[in-house]
Amino acid sequence: MIEFVKIQKLKINAYGKIKDTQIDFDKHINIIYGKNESGKSTIMNFITNALYGISKNKNGKEYSDFEKYKPWDTEEFSGKIEYALDNHETFEVFRDFKKKNPQIFNEKKEDISKEFNIDKSKGNEFFYEQTKMDEKLFLSTIVVNQEEVKLEKSEQNILIQKIANLVGTGEDNVSYKRAIDRINRRQLEEIGTERSREKPLNKLLRENETLEKEKQELEKYKNSKYEIEENKNDLLQKFSNLETEEKYLNEIKKIIEEQNIENEKIKIKENIKNKNNEKIDLNKKEILEIENGNQKILEKNNQKINHLKNKKNKIKNTCIIVFLILLFINIFIWIFVKNNMFKYIFLLTLPIDLIFSIIYLKNKKNKIKILEKENKSEEETINNEKNNYLNENKIIEKNNIELENEINTLKNNLNINLNTKLEKIKNDYLNKIKNEKIIEENNLNKINDEIENTQKELNEIKIKLHALELDKENVEPKVDNLIKIEEKIVNNNEKIVNLKKLEKSMNLAKELLEKAYEKMKNTVTPKFTENLSKNIKEITNGKYTNVMVQDDNGLVVELENGNYIQANRLSVGTIDQLYLSLRLSMIEDLSKEKMPIILDEAFAYYDTQRLENILKDLANKYHDRQILIFTCTEREKDILDTCNIKYNFIKL
Repeated sequence: MIEFVKIQKLKINAYGKIKDTQIDFDKHINIIYGKNESGKSTIMNFITNALYGISKNKNGKEYSDFEKYKPWDTEEFSGKIEYALDNHETFEVFRDFKKKNPQIFNEKKEDISKEFNIDKSKGNEFFYEQTKMDEKLFLSTIVVNQEEVKLEKSEQNILIQKIANLVGTGEDNVSYKRAIDRINRRQLEEIGTERSREKPLNKLLRENETLEKEKQELEKYKNSKYEIEENKNDLLQKFSNLETEEKYLNEIKKIIEEQNIENEKIKIKENIKNKNNEKIDLNKKEILEIENGNQKILEKNNQKINHLKNKKNKIKNTCIIVFLILLFINIFIWIFVKNNMFKYIFLLTLPIDLIFSIIYLKNKKNKIKILEKENKSEEETINNEKNNYLNENKIIEKNNIELENEINTLKNNLNINLNTKLEKIKNDYLNKIKNEKIIEENNLNKINDEIENTQKELNEIKIKLHALELDKENVEPKVDNLIKIEEKIVNNNEKIVNLKKLEKSMNLAKELLEKAYEKMKNTVTPKFTENLSKNIKEITNGKYTNVMVQDDNGLVVELENGNYIQANRLSVGTIDQLYLSLRLSMIEDLSKEKMPIILDEAFAYYDTQRLENILKDLANKYHDRQILIFTCTEREKDILDTCNIKYNFIKL
């Protein structure tokens, strides 16, 4: 087991106002001297923070150690401590105080930081593992701060109470009676008793009784809500099924309507084809009528032409006969008539008759040509008209062939597409609906009736759902209130259980505290009082020989004459001696590790004689421990020089 711990060296790079400073300590008494504000407390805090880490929590102070000691004028915030254990192992610990964990080196300068446990909140616990002493125990035993001994006369009762607490419980800030009183007060305030009607536990129990009655009244609405939800879910399922069926029917309807549109197209094309056939037949009739009418006209015109030709031939013959008669008459006249005048005049009848005959015959000939030309023109017109009808029929017949092909294509495609689409819809809705006969019937009227019926059912379901929503709106506030009440009851029960657990814990704590106090009184306290009596006798040169703790009178001191007085009648300096003596006795009894004793301005109220006594006692009784004395006076140095006690003097 570790029996001795010795701080060998401090190297402070930057900590508070101290920079670039190295301090070497002796293994026994070290006096660290400096005027006020020279950095003594800073060095002492550096030792603690180097070993246990620096805290960023204020812990009730105005500033945390991190804020208090972080340098303002440099980024550097680090230092190193070197110490040795009783087994002579030496360690160096380098701290960058801005980081959580230090670097730890052994004698060979090897980094061994990872060999120790690392706590998430505390960091590397190397010093605790080496000494089994945590920071709290370190500060409450081996370190005595100036705030703990520099008390005014009016505050001496506080220090006496601390001494009594140390003797009675082992902690200067823990009083058995106060602890019991606090537990009782907390038990009364936080839990209560059977008579305390307005305390938490009874209030919760009464509140739960009221809540249970309200809960019973509202339970029936809970079942109503479930029924409403169940009916609503059934209706929603039915609604969803009907919507699916409606969608299915509409898709079938759409396909059949598309089919009907295609059938209408086919009918239109068939009507066009039929009208084309009618037109062809009509044209054929027109051609026959034209052919028949043309025959009659041609025959009539030929009759006229033949008549004119016959008439022309007759006139021609008549003209020839007349000409021959006139010729014979002129010959007769020329032979028998002597009158030449008459001869010549009558001779003119021949050319006149010839000219007249020629003109008349030519006129008849022209008429015949005109008739023949008209007959030919009429025949061409009739033939053209006939050809027009024939050409129109050819075009119509060609269109009919194309229409027939289109009709056949539409019919084939219609059947194929219809079957394909119907089969697809049938597969899509195979497991969604039960009514598949409509696919086979393809009856648009029936489908429309089914759609109408489905829509009526959907509207009826909507009305029912609306009614259920209204019922739900009426029931839900009551059910919500029921849930709140149930939650409140559960929370109250949890609080009741926790309060009962707390009550049980407090009773157990009081029981354990009482047992511990009795054990302390019977075992530890006698040792404390014995050590304390021995120390105070040595320090006061036998003026005070015995110290004890009484339940009624508190801390009592025995005088040289054997009389007993209460400690609050002693001087402040004597009370300081009692407190320091008790802390030193704790170092001896509560810790078997030979840890250093660190005293920061601990002798402020000591007179010269008391200071000499305590320094001699420290030098002799604690010769196997390192002692660090931080002081702002040279009294300690002078006394040690006078008593010829060796020490290491460090001036800041």
